[in-house]
This record gives sequence, structure tokens and C-alpha cells, in this order.
Amino acid sequence: MNKPWLAHYPPGVPAEIDVDAYTSLVQMFEQCCERFAHAPAFSNFGVTLSYAELDARTRAFAGYLQNDLGLEKGERIAIMMPNLLQYPTALFGALRAGLTVVNTNPLYTERELEHQITDSGASAIVIVENFAHVLSGCIERTALRHVILTRMGDLLGFPRSMLVNFVVKHVKKLVPAHALERPVMLSDALVRGRALGFTPVSVQRDDLAFLQYTGGTTGVAKGAMLSHGNMVANVQQASAWLAPFINEGEELVVTALPLYHIFALTANCMTFMHYGGHNVLITNPRDMPGFVKEIRNLGFTVITGVNTLYNGLLNTPGIEAVDFSRLKVALGGGMAVQRAVAERWHALTGKTLLEAYGLTETSPAVCINPLDLDEFNGSIGLPIPSTEISLRDDDGNAVEPGTPGELCVRGPQVMQGYWQRPEETRNVLDADGWLRTGDVAQIDDLGFVRIVDRKKDMILVSGFNVYPNEIEDVVARHPGVLEVGAIGVPDERSGEAVKLVVVKKDPGLTEEALLAFCRDQLTNYKRPRHVTFASELPKSNVGKILRRELRERYG
Repeated sequence: MNKPWLAHYPPGVPAEIDVDAYTSLVQMFEQCCERFAHAPAFSNFGVTLSYAELDARTRAFAGYLQNDLGLEKGERIAIMMPNLLQYPTALFGALRAGLTVVNTNPLYTERELEHQITDSGASAIVIVENFAHVLSGCIERTALRHVILTRMGDLLGFPRSMLVNFVVKHVKKLVPAHALERPVMLSDALVRGRALGFTPVSVQRDDLAFLQYTGGTTGVAKGAMLSHGNMVANVQQASAWLAPFINEGEELVVTALPLYHIFALTANCMTFMHYGGHNVLITNPRDMPGFVKEIRNLGFTVITGVNTLYNGLLNTPGIEAVDFSRLKVALGGGMAVQRAVAERWHALTGKTLLEAYGLTETSPAVCINPLDLDEFNGSIGLPIPSTEISLRDDDGNAVEPGTPGELCVRGPQVMQGYWQRPEETRNVLDADGWLRTGDVAQIDDLGFVRIVDRKKDMILVSGFNVYPNEIEDVVARHPGVLEVGAIGVPDERSGEAVKLVVVKKDPGLTEEALLAFCRDQLTNYKRPRHVTFASELPKSNVGKILRRELRERYG
């Protein structure tokens, strides 16, 4: 296969990675804990865990799962919590015990939680008390046998733990009553696990590390089967991309995206752990003033996020006082990075906001922009080492150079399939290992890839394809616009027409002013015909604008 992108890799980035470097995430984790034992691994609420402390805690939790609960290799365990020190403790403890982790969004409704627990066949769950009421409403309809409960402050040490737990429950009143019977407290489980000891489990590349559920935007949420081999490969790929630009044991990473999401799980937790990085966990990034205050004097070197997170930061008072002097990497993924946001970020920090691309089904990274990029280029970057891409038409044939086509991906990071859904697996993954992403892309002569849009989001206006990403990117440049989503609505003359759903930054912004702006920026068939102003846009748990819900509400 011709790979024009290889000629444009930054110096020091290899074309291929060594997929045999580690047998599992467990081996990688244990080696990191040994190499960086005394370095900080994770911080939250002002408390820091070293790699040695994380090693001890995860060993204790693995011992509890193994010897007290009797969970066997391959059983599924759900983890339902925001970014807390409990997350890496539960995560790596479960992986060390040979279990498959089912990452679970703590904002799930009873229906969504019941589906994921039932579909995955999870036999245990680790859950923060704040969300226990949701579980108590559906647990009887699942096969869960073990509930491990934790409060937000439980691993912070006395007296901070008591203070945080008191404020969360009694001041902020964030802990609804629940009816769970006899759950085991995580702190007690760690004590029992230390006493029982831990016997290492043989975990290999083909063993399942995660059932990582998709958002379900095209139907019922499906569990992508990500093996230890898939995850290790993607960590190796991302690490190779970063290697010329970062230093072992010196990187301070702001982790605002939830670790239960595949982006932060691989990019922040796994990849920077591989380099002995220090992850500062932001529990509630929706509290933008609190978020800005927390990072103000950190002197962080890396931050990851989605476009809406960066946009929110840029529009929060006090952001100009944040110390960006050590910043090396600002990575945007999960949704398209808008040029207006990238340009404002560069003006504020002096650093390029680098767009990357991936999917749950690819562990997730597929393409990343070079870290030495001088300015935002509107692309998702170059395919990372050991990754093949192909653009194809609806019949699976390669399209002509320069022509948009569905982006297909092959590499060691591509999932094994969807859990217990062979037909849906066959619909996206062929016998040769090519994954159909559902995204329409173009590749330029240098190998840079540009996502045009999701196939299902495309708007057909008088026979012309209109891509919402392009419209949103233009409208976002208007100084009176805070956020925007574009959808197609029925139109008698053109079949469909473009409609904007806009959150105002300037209260005086009018529909007429916005449509006039679009007339100057867009050709006729791309111009919006309708504008609705809203107080907020529907978003996923990581802040990605949900166009399906936009269509349902405003279509």
C-alpha cells in the first residue's frame, strides 16, 4: 500500500511499532510502577498517588476480587464513576485480576445502565455513592452479584476524606437516597485484599481488556471488544508519535475528559502512564470557573479535550491568568476542532491546538497531527505508525485520488468485534481486517486526512452534498456565536435545507445578522435557511454535540 504520509512524519517517529513489546496492559502497568515508583501518578482534590502507592492499592484490590469475591479471569466488572483516585485503583486492580472492564457512564439513566450491565453480563460493579440510586432502581433486573461502593472522598486520607464526603453529601446534596443492600465499601475491600494477598494472573494479547460501549447514536449501545493487544498497540502508537517531544517522568497532564471514555482512557491514563506522566484528574470540568481555578498555577505540559471544552475554557473569565508557559501539547479529539476555537487558543497560549481522530472501535487513535505543527491546518493529521487507511465508495471500492470516500482503517488497534453481535460486526469489519468508520474523508497529496463529515449527518440540498462540519466551522467564526449545530430539515423546493441551532455569546445577535454573515461566507446551496436560538446544545458525556438529538428537537 502506498503511504504518502510516512514522508511527512516528524523526525524520530517510526513507520511501525513493536506490537510484541508487551504481552498485556498488566505487564506494561507493572513495569511502569517499577520504573517510576516514586514519581506522582494521579492527583485529585489536592491528593497525589505515586506509582508505588498505585501499585500497592491495585494489588490489594485485585486480591480482593480474586480471593474474596472469587471472580475468575474473563468475568466482567463495571466501573461507574467520574475522575477520582478510585478509578485507576479499580481499573488496574481489575485488569491485574484478569477481569474485563466495562466502563460505565455515571450519568446513565436506569434504562441505559440496565442495558449495559445486562448486555455485558457484568457480575460486579464499582460505583460512586452519588449514582447508587440509579443502580438500586434496576439491579434486580440484572445478574450483578457484587456491589462495591465508594464515596467521592474515600481515598483522600484523613481528614480531607471526611471533609469532602461531608460537603458532597450534606452541603451540595449530591448523594440521593438509595436502596442497595449490603454493598461492600471500596476502602474495606482494599483492607481485606491486602490481608488475602494476590496471585498474578496470566493475561495475554488476545484476552479482552475492555467492553467499551459506543454512544448508541445509531441504535442500541454496543460493546466494542478491545483486547489487551489492541490497547497496548494503540499506546505504543501514540507513544511513538509523542516520543520526540516529551520527556519521561516530567509531563504534567490535565485530564478533564472522563477516564471511562476511550479518548482519555488511552491518551491520558495509559499513554502518559507509559512515560511516567502525572495525571491531574478534574472531577467536574463542567464547572468551568472551578476548572480554570484548579489549573491556573499547575504549570501543566499537556491537555486533552473536545472542541466544546476548549471553547468553554476560552470563554471563562480568568483563563488569561492560567500559566501556559510549560505547555507542550494541546490535543483535540472526539469531534471536529473548529478553526475559530483553534485560532483563539493559539492566540492565548502560543501553542497549536492539534486535532486527532479516532473511534471507540480503534482503541481509539487512527490519525494525529504532527506535534511540531506551526498552525492549525483543518486536518485530523496523518495516520499513526502501523496504521493503514483507505477511502472507499458504498460498494467497498477505492475512490479516485482526491475524491471523498468512506474512511476505512486497518491496524493492530482495531477491535475484535462487537460483543455478542456477529451481524453488526460483519457490517463494519471485513474478513481482511478493514473497519468501515462511517466517516467521509479526503486525503491530500501529503497524506493529511480531512474528515468531511459523518455519512449519516450529510444534508442533501437540491442534489448537492452539504456537510454540517463545514457550516458549523464557518458560523462559529461569528463573534456573537458561542456554540452552533447544523442539521438538515425538510424543504419543499430543495428536498432539505440547512438549519442552525445557535447558543448566543452576544445577546443582541439576530437571525438576520447571522444569515447575512453566512451569505458572505457560503455558496448559495450551503447557506442556512433557518435559525433557532437555544440556551444550550445537547451534548454527550464528553461534550460532543449530539446531532441526532438536535434533529429530534429542532428538525
